[in-house]
Amino acid sequence: MKRLIFVLLLLISTQVFAGQEPVSNNSPLPRDSTSTYSIIYDTPFLKYCDSIYAINMQINEEPKPWLSYYDFDADSIPSYLDTTYRERIAYMDIQSPFSFRYNEDVRKMIYFYAERRPGMISRALATKELYFPLFEEMLDKYQLPMELKYLAIVESALNPRARSRAGAVGLWQFMPATGRLYGLHSNSRIDDRMNPYKATEAACQHFVDLYERYQDWNLVLAAYNAGSGNVNKAIRRAGGPTDYWSIRQYLPRETRAYVPAFIAVNYFMKYAYAHNIEPRKQIQFSYYQTDTVYIQKEISFTQIADWLDLDVNEIKMLNPQYQRNNIPASSTQPLVLTLPLDKIGAFILNENLIISGLSKEEFSKQWVNTDHPLE
Repeated sequence: MKRLIFVLLLLISTQVFAGQEPVSNNSPLPRDSTSTYSIIYDTPFLKYCDSIYAINMQINEEPKPWLSYYDFDADSIPSYLDTTYRERIAYMDIQSPFSFRYNEDVRKMIYFYAERRPGMISRALATKELYFPLFEEMLDKYQLPMELKYLAIVESALNPRARSRAGAVGLWQFMPATGRLYGLHSNSRIDDRMNPYKATEAACQHFVDLYERYQDWNLVLAAYNAGSGNVNKAIRRAGGPTDYWSIRQYLPRETRAYVPAFIAVNYFMKYAYAHNIEPRKQIQFSYYQTDTVYIQKEISFTQIADWLDLDVNEIKMLNPQYQRNNIPASSTQPLVLTLPLDKIGAFILNENLIISGLSKEEFSKQWVNTDHPLE
């Protein structure tokens, strides 16, 4: 019944809006047009449809682990017998194309995250709501194992602005040369390696290339971390075997710990609550509460925040690739702006005003008399 009512509402709204001209967000602001422009408000119906979409997509996400199953004291750090860890990881191994083993190195990584870095796992449990749906879409597009989404936790702790001492950047920690190989370019204003969408697609393409070369997912991980040259040398020194565990002792020290760390992170994404680790706090926006729009004129984060009643830090979080708190877009180089879903309509309807250079307060004082904020 509810579905029928919702369909009827959609049909009615289609008839209502059918006679209207489509809104163009690319037309330039006419000279002196602020004297005839007024703030346009997003329709409640369209905002309702956006919110229903976001809610439905979140409902269809994988169910949350059983929060009430365990009754730990707030500060307790549960630990388990080796037999329990071994059984859990053996179960993970059965379900995965990766070779998940429980050994001393994996045990050390589990203890490391549980006792020394629980905050990192806690933050990842929250931040994954923003990034994992994107990762899953890309991994599915390239027919890659879903477990690879957890590699971004090992690489960057899901921080798109993460930068290593060696110069690797972004969620997937691309070095400049490897990034350029997959179309990720960087300059003083834009760094594609920090663009969640572009970097994730580049990472998936890199995974595909590495798997075509090695035909072993654990070796793919090793090559992603150490480079193919180091993996090839390890294979030769080991006498030719092409599985990770056989050549592991010949890999660089960091890479010997890399796959155990990946196994441990996979473990915690499944069993974090068994270790009294929960999301530290819910992230402000999930993936399904955001959307994108192309813009064709340079605009600052401050201008966007002012008109849409957002915090500049919220815009920075959703658009980490822009290095100077502005988007250097032009008619010949349109660029993407990511916004909270409930602000997209207001931006599209008022883009000419937003990019005009006037603040909302200045516009309100000079050209309109409005008693309520832009919605």
